Amino acid sequence: MAALDFVYQARAGRVIFGAGSLQHLGREVLALGAERALVLCTPEQRASAEMIAARLGPRAAGLFDQAAMHVPIEVARDARALAARLNADCAVAIGGGSTIGLGKAIALESGLPILAIPTTYAGSEMTPIYGLSEAGLKRTGTDLRVLPRTVIYDPELTLTLPVPMAVASGINAMAHAAEGLYARDANPVTSLMAEEALRALAAGLPAVVAQTDDLGARGQALYGAWLAGSVLGSVGMALHHKLCHTLGGSFGLPHAQTHTVVLAHALAYNAGAAPQAMARIARALGVDDAALGVYELARRCGAPLALRELGLAEADLDRAADIAAANPYWNPRPIARAGLRSLLQAAFEGAPPRAPH
Repeated sequence: MAALDFVYQARAGRVIFGAGSLQHLGREVLALGAERALVLCTPEQRASAEMIAARLGPRAAGLFDQAAMHVPIEVARDARALAARLNADCAVAIGGGSTIGLGKAIALESGLPILAIPTTYAGSEMTPIYGLSEAGLKRTGTDLRVLPRTVIYDPELTLTLPVPMAVASGINAMAHAAEGLYARDANPVTSLMAEEALRALAAGLPAVVAQTDDLGARGQALYGAWLAGSVLGSVGMALHHKLCHTLGGSFGLPHAQTHTVVLAHALAYNAGAAPQAMARIARALGVDDAALGVYELARRCGAPLALRELGLAEADLDRAADIAAANPYWNPRPIARAGLRSLLQAAFEGAPPRAPH
């Protein structure tokens, strides 16, 4: 038996989980020592943000409703300026990765504590990773100042998440867990969390599709997303995330749907180099082949399967391969430009995953 040898870095953070847990919002803002909270959301979620502001009453300093995918630098600057003008001493971000990402952009320069209320399965709320897009390129980094101090997970808030978005967001979360299993700095603790995350999401997502108001299924998916986000915040990611950052930041593809399309193909690319991780992914999904299992789960749930469905042009594939190969993340299988191009072609067409040569 091989001796254990690893580093596990826990991330500070307070989690309140359960149906109806939004009732604790006032208590949790008070626990941060905050008096003036800036509420953040996308334009589409303004009604939810107004509900949050009403719950906060005099502790709500204002509302900013312009959060957008990939956190454009201009939006981040506008939100930071508003927080400063209002003398905000915390931010409450309700929504998915776009809104929580905006909260992180504010915290990066101001140090304001963030309270996150996720309504999707993106997982950003559990990580010290931030991203900003400028001039067609997405820059990511890690800074503990951006890690939300408190996260309220209330499955009731996900009941209005449309099924297609729930599926894409959930498979996005699965990508965090899957890549966490073959990360260079993977360890037994995060690997346990990753496998449990995959199991919970694989059970929850089809049940959400079958019955959209199944609160238990929504809770399972949210539980899996929390664990997957914790893995994302603790270990490094690899090829899959690099490709998705490239496709989102440089070509404007929607974040969760891009993860949904690419994941099976990235797993196929890495299958031969990470057999133990693939075995754990397959076990969690109850299948024989990890990559095909993810592809079939997406297909059964009605998710997009092809990059061309998301608006990518075939003429963009060469440039995408060039960008991703130029500055690659660590990956268990060496990154070869030809292999990336083959992977992207299969993802563009929506073909079943195969290991590129």
